[in-house]
Amino acid sequence: MASGRPLFPGSTVEDELHLIFRLLGTPSQETWPGVSSNDEFKNYNFPKYKPQPLINHAPRLDSEGIELITKFLQYESKKRVSAEEAMKHVYFRSLGPRIHALPESVSIFSLKEIQLQKDPGFRNSSYPETGHGKNRRQSMLF
Repeated sequence: MASGRPLFPGSTVEDELHLIFRLLGTPSQETWPGVSSNDEFKNYNFPKYKPQPLINHAPRLDSEGIELITKFLQYESKKRVSAEEAMKHVYFRSLGPRIHALPESVSIFSLKEIQLQKDPGFRNSSYPETGHGKNRRQSMLF
C-alpha cells in the first residue's frame, strides 16, 4: 500500500505475476535460484521484463521507503528482510521509539503521536473496483 493502492492488483494469477514481473523483472536463475525448474513457472510463457525503478510506482515514498520496499520485494526468500529487521529500518524512525515497546496485540494508533490521515488524492476507496471483485487477487502460485 506504499502507493496508496495495491502494488500488484492482478485479477488472475497470471495477470498478477505479469504485474510483479513488469516491476521487478522476470525472475531468472540469478534473481531466484531454482525458478527455471519450477513446474508452475514453466507452464507460463512470460516475456523477459527488465526491472523498473520502484520510485515510479510509489512516488510518495522517500529514498528510505524505497530502500525498505526493495528489501521486501526480493524473489529469493532468504534475501528478504524479516519483519523484525524491517521494524529497525531507518524508515520507521520518524514514528518514534515508543512504537517498539508496544505489545504485539496493541495498535500503533493507540499512541497519540501516530495519526491516520485520509489521503486527499482519493475520494472513496483505496482503489477502484469494477464488477464483483474483479480487481481482487484470486491466489498465488509460488
